[in-house]
Amino acid sequence: MLNHWMTHLKGYVFVELTGVYTERLLNACLHNGLAIWSIRKLREDRIGFHIALKDIMVLKTLRKQYECKVHFKKRHGLPFLLLSMKKRSGFTIGLVSFFILMLVCSQMVWGIQVKGGSPKIANEVQLAATELGIKRGTFQAQLPPVEKIQQEIQQRVTDATWIGVRQKGTIYEFEIVEHQLPEEAELLSPRHLVASKKAVIHKLFVEHGHPEVKVNDYVMPGDLLVSGTIGTKEDRMQTVPAKGQVLGEIWYTSKVSVPLEASFTTLTGKHSSRYALTFNDWRVPIWGFGKPDYPEVQEFEKEQSFDLFGWEFPISLTHKEIHETYSFNRTYTEEEAKQVGMEQAEHELRERLPDDAEILSGKLLHEAVDNGKVNLTIHYQVIEDIAKEKPIIQGD
Repeated sequence: MLNHWMTHLKGYVFVELTGVYTERLLNACLHNGLAIWSIRKLREDRIGFHIALKDIMVLKTLRKQYECKVHFKKRHGLPFLLLSMKKRSGFTIGLVSFFILMLVCSQMVWGIQVKGGSPKIANEVQLAATELGIKRGTFQAQLPPVEKIQQEIQQRVTDATWIGVRQKGTIYEFEIVEHQLPEEAELLSPRHLVASKKAVIHKLFVEHGHPEVKVNDYVMPGDLLVSGTIGTKEDRMQTVPAKGQVLGEIWYTSKVSVPLEASFTTLTGKHSSRYALTFNDWRVPIWGFGKPDYPEVQEFEKEQSFDLFGWEFPISLTHKEIHETYSFNRTYTEEEAKQVGMEQAEHELRERLPDDAEILSGKLLHEAVDNGKVNLTIHYQVIEDIAKEKPIIQGD
């Protein structure tokens, strides 16, 4: 391998010898210690081989003794490359300038990234970094070490617990960890808890205040559930913010109709795309021509605008997707329609209930078939929190 590289550094040439005594000339070259390799016979009177550049003059001297002609076919190695670059000085200067420019740019700062922290803290870190000279276009050799930068930034931005600085190539990264302050206790004004709807009390969880109802009591909207007034004597009574959860059992009635015959439309999965450039009211198609061979279709269109430095171009790209659809009719039996109706009614009820509400049961009260529809009336037993706040006004 070393000899191979040395040969390329010093240069070598592929030579063709033509004449009657080519073999004798070749033997004379070997006898004189010339570096020759890859010898092959090209024709009856022609031989080709590689020879080191330094031995060319000796070869020219020997070939006169044997009446042979020398043809230099291919030149290899660093000397010939340098000669070629000298002839193409413009290309050589441009190539060298490019590498120098790349080397210079690699020693400059080209980006600052701030991760974590609130916008206020991130802005303070950005300003502190700028004051230290860390900005785009600054040579890295002019900046202090990363440890020094981290120490300076930490001293200037006191609202952060820790600020990490890392250099990744031409980019400086700042990672912020803010102080985690305990959440302040919620300040509540004195209040009662009253019923928000008719219900039978199912469970009570009172944290503050005096409970005014018990399990299985029936309450109406506005009835007092938990009092914010505590104490037994007039001189020792005080008001507090009542807090707790009062679960009530509530009955909801849902009515739903399900047709015995219904039409449905679904996507088959086949689709084609169309792209067009839009300018005001003009639209120029650029991709996807013709109409797809779909019996029924549904179209979805999306428009994307272009902007540069906050200036929006008057041209936008419109992407239209044409999906094949399939329509079919479905016939339910009365029992199937009833099952679909029950599921539909429960789904609609859950949409109206709070997230923490629990449906205990559902009871079908009435079922009738009229004009090709199954009409259902369903009662649901639901457990939910019925307590709502009512402020205590001084003087009440």
